[in-house]
Amino acid sequence: MTATSALLVIDMQNATVAMAHRAAETVAAIAALSARARAVGVPVVTVRQQGEGMAPGTEGWEVVPELAPREGEAVVDKTTPDSFLGTDLDAILTARGVTEVVVTGFATEVCVDTTARQALSRGYDLVVVADGHTTSVRTAADVDLVPADRSIAQANAVYRMIGWPGRRIRVRAAADVDFGAPEGARDVRPA
Repeated sequence: MTATSALLVIDMQNATVAMAHRAAETVAAIAALSARARAVGVPVVTVRQQGEGMAPGTEGWEVVPELAPREGEAVVDKTTPDSFLGTDLDAILTARGVTEVVVTGFATEVCVDTTARQALSRGYDLVVVADGHTTSVRTAADVDLVPADRSIAQANAVYRMIGWPGRRIRVRAAADVDFGAPEGARDVRPA
């Protein structure tokens, strides 16, 4: 049996990508993965954050051109780190028969992590794209924050170890995501 997947592209907007660590590499990884998903009919769902500096219709709120949703694709607008809270994301996924979400985007330790855990709580299997999520660039003033590379690596490590009864969780590099992988397949390569 194969899972029915959907690719989530979370908060890859001009304002967030402008402050993102390894922005170009992350955008490229997600763009390539999105193209592969579309080629095999896997839905790509774009999630956009609204808030300070990201008012609808402004340049900062717009999704970066490389990841802009295609005509007819689902777009979810949110106001919290949880892509499910107060949105129609769950209804969109349910209507498409989705059983597994493939998570990418910004920011690793906030919106990506919150959405990933909420997906698990709502009954979805999970693929975290190891090179498809990022966080903000750290400055000298950010002394209490873990360096960006370590934050990303830690999130990937947590999802490799975390258990969630009845859920399948995998961490894969974008190039290794197989939208047709049989259920139960596990990726054991570090990414």
